[in-house]
Amino acid sequence: MIEYVVVGDKNGIRVPTPSTERVGRARFRGVRFVHTHLNGELLSKEDLTDLALLQLDLVACITERRDEGLVIHVGYLIPQNKKGQAWDFIGPVPIQEFDLDFIEFITELENEFVKERGRYYVLDKDRERCILVSVTSPRWKQDVADHIVEMKDLCYSAGITVVETIIQRPKEVHPKFLIGKGKIEEIVVRCQQLGVDLLVFDDELSPGQIKNISSMTDLRVIDRNQLILDIFAGRARTNEAKIQVELAQLRYIRPRLAEANIAFSRLTGGIGARGPGETKLEVDRRRIRDKISFLEKKLNEVRLARDKKREKRRYSGIPIVSIIGYTNSGKSTLMNLLTKSKVEAEDKPFSTLNPTTRKIKYPERKNIILTDTVGFIRDLPQVLLRAFIATLEELDDAHLLLHLVDVSSPDFEDRIETVEELLVPLGLKDKRRLIVFNKIDKINGSFLRNVEERYRAVSISSVKKVGIERLLQTIETELASMGLVNEKLNG
Repeated sequence: MIEYVVVGDKNGIRVPTPSTERVGRARFRGVRFVHTHLNGELLSKEDLTDLALLQLDLVACITERRDEGLVIHVGYLIPQNKKGQAWDFIGPVPIQEFDLDFIEFITELENEFVKERGRYYVLDKDRERCILVSVTSPRWKQDVADHIVEMKDLCYSAGITVVETIIQRPKEVHPKFLIGKGKIEEIVVRCQQLGVDLLVFDDELSPGQIKNISSMTDLRVIDRNQLILDIFAGRARTNEAKIQVELAQLRYIRPRLAEANIAFSRLTGGIGARGPGETKLEVDRRRIRDKISFLEKKLNEVRLARDKKREKRRYSGIPIVSIIGYTNSGKSTLMNLLTKSKVEAEDKPFSTLNPTTRKIKYPERKNIILTDTVGFIRDLPQVLLRAFIATLEELDDAHLLLHLVDVSSPDFEDRIETVEELLVPLGLKDKRRLIVFNKIDKINGSFLRNVEERYRAVSISSVKKVGIERLLQTIETELASMGLVNEKLNG
């Protein structure tokens, strides 16, 4: 069956994107691309790029050579191999001698891809798989390795397995493709070899960059912000959290609608498309603007209800302590320990979004209210910060902030600085706070003593229940110095 007939000129031809879709990760498009070359040349780099970008079964050129007459040259993709080759060839051979059982050939080739990729599918059959593209930037304060670890943690939290990481260090950012068209083409070929359908970039992509990258391939493309938004959407449980996440997603999508015809059409049902759902891909700017207005009103209602609860706590005169910190620093685990609660706690970023308020009950303190809020992260998308302002307003009422730090993290000092910087736009820079080093069971004691003295911190292990009594005594001392508690807190 002939799918397309394309007429070009001496300068080349424009290959349309086939309308058919691949069936399964190890299947090709089901389309063979056969064309002519005028000057006896064989398959070019452009031909092989089309082969990879369009996931064609094969590409072939027919040309006339002086000593051989009409010949055919065939190229096809091959699985991952030690030589690092992306494709292989048949010929060139005289066209009358060309004898290929295509069905048998392509079936065997696809089986080779399945065999090579099989170990990934067994291990991660229920998770999406991606290639992580990291573009280093001079503005990073953290080490590249630490940044990659954080991105992998975010992917894991979103239900994605990172199959391979590609690190690029461009002298300057490419305005159209971020890392250059040639490198994108190489990455697409690698995705084909590994059976990957998703590209995750570790930085924010502009609307134009998303469009340009998506227009080159069938791969879904998301950036760091979309990844974080997806995690939030997957964690949202209460109506308030769902409203906040949907509002953030719509605000993020709105300026990108002009470029969304290609990029966002591929996000339906997968990573980067949770929350509002398919309808958000179909609405125009006016409908999104109306929906944002509606959600903002709903969020204001939530804020008013929360204000009433906060007023009651203010009148009670009970001191309020709020836990803040970088995501995955152990806030929910500490909350559960001190209040004997069962707040969801997992060893992954943003394991819980919903604000929690409880009284401290360890062992029998009854005079202190403890609140837990969403974790912070570097370069937190502004749309998220705006959407969660109602949740973060809980911190306004706190008399003391416990800044919980995972001291076992190699970049814990950068994380401390990130949280401190985020307190400024929230108007909490002058709020009294106590730095608490958590997960001390994972580090050396002499190192701990030095950093504890430097930051005037209290050290604990929430999991091992080490240093908890000292932490509570320090909290009580801090509150007492503000004239907020009496000397007898028990019974």
